[in-house]
Amino acid sequence: MPPVATPPRSTTGSNTSQFATTTIFDQLSANAAAHPGAPSPFDACHVGVVLRAVLFVHAVLAVGVSFVASEPLAWLLAFGQSAAVAMPATLSWLVVACLLKRPLARVAEPVQWLVATGLGALCGAYGWWQVRLVGLPLHPQAGPLAPMLGGAALAAALFYALRLRSRSQLPAVTQARLAELQSRIRPHFLFNTLNTAIALVRIDPARAESVLEDLAELFRVALIESGSTVTLAEEVELARRYLAIEEIRFGQRLKVSWDVDPAAGRARVPPLLLQPLVENAVRHGIEPAAQGGWVRIRTGTRRGQALISVSNSLPGVDHPSTAGHGIALRNVKERLRLMHDLAAQFAAGPERNTWRVHVVVPLD
Repeated sequence: MPPVATPPRSTTGSNTSQFATTTIFDQLSANAAAHPGAPSPFDACHVGVVLRAVLFVHAVLAVGVSFVASEPLAWLLAFGQSAAVAMPATLSWLVVACLLKRPLARVAEPVQWLVATGLGALCGAYGWWQVRLVGLPLHPQAGPLAPMLGGAALAAALFYALRLRSRSQLPAVTQARLAELQSRIRPHFLFNTLNTAIALVRIDPARAESVLEDLAELFRVALIESGSTVTLAEEVELARRYLAIEEIRFGQRLKVSWDVDPAAGRARVPPLLLQPLVENAVRHGIEPAAQGGWVRIRTGTRRGQALISVSNSLPGVDHPSTAGHGIALRNVKERLRLMHDLAAQFAAGPERNTWRVHVVVPLD
């Protein structure tokens, strides 16, 4: 089998006991570090969150003013006056929550509730003041008390929804779908990898150890809790390890090229984002082709977004690709939507003789 260059590794142990100990402590470190990467309950920086918050507040106002309006024209006038106060108040609350999401995530839960409701009251008063400042018509007896109380109540409801979102409190069926990919390493891939390591033990022990280290890292990431996040740089390193194993298996049949922008590496993504994409590329693009093929991974940045592209050659008509069920692609798309909402983009499909997956996520 031709020699294949493997990516550099941070582990330096060479004996079996040190390798096992390192793997155990890597897992403990991953579990301990999961909390800092978890979403903040004040994370209101997504377009989808802003749209839903604005619609929710105005829907509550529309129902509320219907109790005091005697006719449609009076309801429309009252709703317009209330919306003039609510819009700047809601947007102000969302902006401040977004700016303070990291420091507020480190304080106790009662303090978070106090800040959320107090900020809602202040933003309600701010919205009332803005309307009075520009001279829009309001009820002669309308004061700041009602906007402050309403702002505090609506802010509490928004904060509760954001807390549920940050904790990923999803229906059991959805949670099971999300865990399906994250906990899975295909059995035949494990079987092939172990056979490769066994074959290398006698002729090249160092490379056999390298294969087992890469496999251990794949399992470590597969055990990360579904609510955790990782950086794109970590995902790129994991994909390098996976493809290093496959390069040993396929030899000259598999050609891998990388075009990685370090600036995109700080983007937060769900664990096991890239690995299933490159696995699909190898399984459906390289494995069926007798002559092999290529896989290309690119990352970049554009206007505050991280761009990720995974493309691969397709086998010819003489060696058609095995049709998959699309489970991995749907799973990755769903996890991106749950994490980044409307700020994430996902597209996959053939382009001439190439299969391409394109992902866009926001940069922190």
